[in-house]
This record gives sequence, C-alpha cells and structure tokens, in this order.
Amino acid sequence: MFFPTLIGMVFNSALNICDGMFVGHGVGSNALAAINIVAPLFLLCAGLGLMFGIGASVIGGIRFAEGNVKAARIIMTQAYIAGAIIFGLVILGSLIFTRPLLYLLGCSPALEELATDYLLWLLPGLVFFYLQCAGMMLIRLDGSPRYAMSVQIVAAILNIFLDWYMVFPLRLGIKGASMATSISCIVAGLMVVAYFIFFSDKLKFYRLRLSAKSLKLSIRNTGYMAKIGLATFIAELAIGVMMATGNYMFISYLGEAGVAAFSVGCYLFPLIFSISNAVAQSSQPIISYNYGAGQMGRVRQALNIALFTAVACGAAISALMYGCSGILAGIFLDSAEPAYEIAKNGLPLLGLCALPFAVNITFIGYYQSCEKSARSIVYMLLRGIIFMVPGFILLPKLLNVPGLWLALPVSELLTLAFIGMSYALAHRSSRHVKC
Repeated sequence: MFFPTLIGMVFNSALNICDGMFVGHGVGSNALAAINIVAPLFLLCAGLGLMFGIGASVIGGIRFAEGNVKAARIIMTQAYIAGAIIFGLVILGSLIFTRPLLYLLGCSPALEELATDYLLWLLPGLVFFYLQCAGMMLIRLDGSPRYAMSVQIVAAILNIFLDWYMVFPLRLGIKGASMATSISCIVAGLMVVAYFIFFSDKLKFYRLRLSAKSLKLSIRNTGYMAKIGLATFIAELAIGVMMATGNYMFISYLGEAGVAAFSVGCYLFPLIFSISNAVAQSSQPIISYNYGAGQMGRVRQALNIALFTAVACGAAISALMYGCSGILAGIFLDSAEPAYEIAKNGLPLLGLCALPFAVNITFIGYYQSCEKSARSIVYMLLRGIIFMVPGFILLPKLLNVPGLWLALPVSELLTLAFIGMSYALAHRSSRHVKC
C-alpha cells in the first residue's frame, strides 16, 4: 500500500514544484504570490474531497470486513453525490463573489488581476478534482493502489507538460498555468469514473432509491462520513488557514516580496504533506479493515510500522530543506529578486515542522481509521488552527521575521507533545485499550 501511494503523492509534489517553477520564471514573483492567494480555496476543495473519501473508505472497509459489499457500494455512491452538490455550490459562490473572496484571502490591488485570472480558469476543473481526491481512497480500498498511483502520475505529468507549454511556447501566463491544472483534473477525474465503471473488483456505483426513507438514510450516512473524515478536511483547511494568515503577516512585514517568498514555502509544503499523508493513507485501509474484524494486534502493529516510517520520512525532508534551501528557492525565483534571499533564509526554519508533522498526521489517521473521530478532530484543530494562528501573530513580535517561518514548526511540536502525553496516559491507565 505505502510505496504506490508514496510514488503517486511524490508526483503530485513534483507537479506543485514544477508549476511554481514555470510560473515563477515564466511570469514573475507577483504571479507566484497571486497563486498563493487562490491556493486556500483549492485546498478547501481538496479537503472536502478527502473528507468524504476517507469517511467512505473507513466505513466501506468495515463493511467489507463484515461481508456487506452492497452497503460499501451505497456508501461510495452517497459520498460522490454529496460531494458533487457541495462543489457545485462552492463554484457558484466563487463566480458570484470573486473579488470579495480574493480580498478575504489576503489579496492586494497589485495582485488582483493575476489572482482573478487564475481563479476563474481553475473553477471548471474543481468537480473533477473532487472525483480524483475521493477516488484515491476508494480505489485503494478496492485493492488497486497501483491504479490510484497511475491516476496521480498521469495527472501530474500532463499538468507539468501543459504548464510548460502554455506558459512558455503559448505565452498565456498565469491563465495558462490555471488551464493546465483544470485539464489535468478533468483527465484524472474521468480515469477514476472509468475505474469504478469498468475495472473495479467490489466497489461500483449503486443506483439509489428516491424514496423519503432512502433520502433520510443518505443524509445520515453522509453526516457520518463527514464526521469520520472531518479531521482530514481540517488538515487541508488548516493549510488554507496557514496560507491566508501567512499572506497577511508576510505582506505586513515584508510586502509583496515576502508573500512571494512565503509562496515558495507553500509550494514545498505539499511535499511534506504528501509524503506524511502517504503513510497515513496507506495504513488507513489496513487499520480500518482489521479494526472492523476485531484484530487489534494487527491494528497496533500497523500503527507501529506507520510511526517508524513517518519519523524516517520527516527527518529526511527536514534535512533536505536545511541543506538545500538555496537550491530550492532558486527553483522558483531568480537569485536577483528580493524574495529569493527571504525564501533561502526561511526554508530551513520551515523545514523543522516535517518530522513532528509526519508523526501527528499518522496518529490522526490512526484514530480516524478506528472511528475515534473526536480525537482526530481535536488534534487537527490544535496543530492547524489553535496553536498555529497565535503562533503567526505572536512569534514575529518576539523573533521578528524568523518568527513568521517558525509558526508552523512550533504548532506541530506543541501538538506532538499533546498527542504523546494523551497516548501515554491512555496506555498507562489501561493495558487493554481498543484504539
């Protein structure tokens, strides 16, 4: 499960890096900053997709363990219908309130035109992006992690090529980068639909009844999926909050150059998130299936392996961002630009978050897989909002510019300490804890 998931997510990270590289060198640092303004909305949509995907996958895994394939198919169909309705509302609201939305996300007059162009060309691909996000979880549950990997690889390679082609040969600027993302989302979403229609083993779309009883059941199941996957939604929302809060703070301390430098960190953060999330997502179907089957020894064994893998991955990423900060900043920015030095000096500090983040996400995924949604939600709120937002506000007052970069590492470390103490106390009070 882990290596196909990891490879697919690494390709997604490569996509983000290449997208930033083409835009930064082909359009300019203001274009990078404009994309960073729109990014929280994209992350909100990713969070919704992952929320329903995780929720449906956990419930579906438990139903598989019970031998109830029909119930798993119903859950999957309900998840897709609910997501399509929500995404339609998000797209409609973004079209009607484009300008207020951009300024709510930290836009400035200098970035408004670029951010508007990027947002409007991004919207057509968002529904298909939902199909992709939710589908990755369900395809892995169906026993096809390699197909899920292939969807991510095809989308990433296509997006990278179209980014280059539209930004450089066609000279479409930021519009071209946005169009490239939308097209790749459409292709990936269609690949997911094709899997469930033609290639799936057990999971297939199920025709739902239109009776009042069926509607009531669908609403109940959708709510339960959302409850289980809420922590994952908060994780994506927290990245959006990080970007929006960071945009405000960096622009207030360092101007547009600061936002451009911060956008480099935001382009690299998906590398941290994707590799760490690969650990959680690959262990999730194993944990939820064995939890449903009552095999708690296997559940604990899977958690231990996942934690070991998370520590190794997090340490490697921290070392990379410390030792190669200049190279990483140069991927996105010309060394003559003021934003380059800001990014070069800040990336090693931001990279300190990688190890505690990987462990936190693994624990949160573990509790989700065991239907302990309350714990996962609390821990995600701690790391993503409760500790992080005050960190962005208070640390710069104490440490000046370095405090801007340290807000995220401090938030992750405080959350890890909280999770570690809670886990230790729970196992000390009882040697027979289900999850």
